[in-house]
Amino acid sequence: MTLDTLNFTPWASLAGGLLIGVAAVWLMLSSGRIAGISGIAGGLLRPRAGDVGWRVAFVVGLMAAPWVYRAVTVVPEAQVDASTTMLIVAGGLVGIGTRLGSGCTSGHGVCGLSRLSWRSLVATVCFMATGFLTVYVVRHMLGIAGVGGAV
Repeated sequence: MTLDTLNFTPWASLAGGLLIGVAAVWLMLSSGRIAGISGIAGGLLRPRAGDVGWRVAFVVGLMAAPWVYRAVTVVPEAQVDASTTMLIVAGGLVGIGTRLGSGCTSGHGVCGLSRLSWRSLVATVCFMATGFLTVYVVRHMLGIAGVGGAV
């Protein structure tokens, strides 16, 4: 494995991580809510009175952030090596997984672990192990190149 020094961005990554942490803490302190994306977006599918505004603002902020980042820095061109069908299937599987896991990586991995939740620790270990296993099987056992990031 080699390090891609052209796309190695430790400072941008650190800043992004800090912003995610600050946003998660801010949401928790201001509303008592956990910044789990699947729960926030899911709440928009079955809205309750007085509960929609902050959810819409959160989702709009997530969608706007890349455009704001692109306005202030040069962003490398993205390359997606999967078909539209594969992306739809993958998104569906992620949705099913978040239902089965009672949350997503942001809810469990960022917010749950920081609250020392054992349930979130187990969920995050399962997420990570499944990801590692999937990349190993697809790349090394099935021999499909271009899956799982650059090496």
